[in-house]
Amino acid sequence: MVATATPLVAGTRDALRAALERELLAEIPLARAMQLAIDAWDGESLAITAPLAPNINDKGCAFGGSLAAVMTLAGWALVRLAVDADGLAADIYVQDSTIRYHAPVWGDFRAEARLDAGDAFDGFLAALRQRGKARLGVEVVVAGAGGTATTLVARFVALAHPEPSTAGGDAAQSQAPSAA
Repeated sequence: MVATATPLVAGTRDALRAALERELLAEIPLARAMQLAIDAWDGESLAITAPLAPNINDKGCAFGGSLAAVMTLAGWALVRLAVDADGLAADIYVQDSTIRYHAPVWGDFRAEARLDAGDAFDGFLAALRQRGKARLGVEVVVAGAGGTATTLVARFVALAHPEPSTAGGDAAQSQAPSAA
């Protein structure tokens, strides 16, 4: 199976991407300090960029922790936007991940996330709707001067928000004392 693009028009996709970027920068202090930007999202892949200056280490290249954070957020954002685009409400968590550092990154960097081969958003979203939970594999790559610099392979889990119940509110109102 291959990833299926979320059937959205570009304007809607751009609005969802921009809203999530604002949320990341407002709610996650590390994302703000790292000066992250969601550079692109086409429904099948997502790219987050970060400048070197706030993410530099003592050797003058990108700090490994910054690379790990950007790649994890890229994978998380890819899954989150698929859930948002489908109109679902869920919390997304990284379940496990493996990072490999192949070469230093000497400049501004871009983490590109896409689904693992064999995973698809259609099955993931169907499972989330039917069972209230689903998981999905994601691969993220940061390129360096001579090719791939860093990779992350991760599994993300989505847990649907419970449906709000109005029955409790109605019962409480019917048991309220009258004003007589």
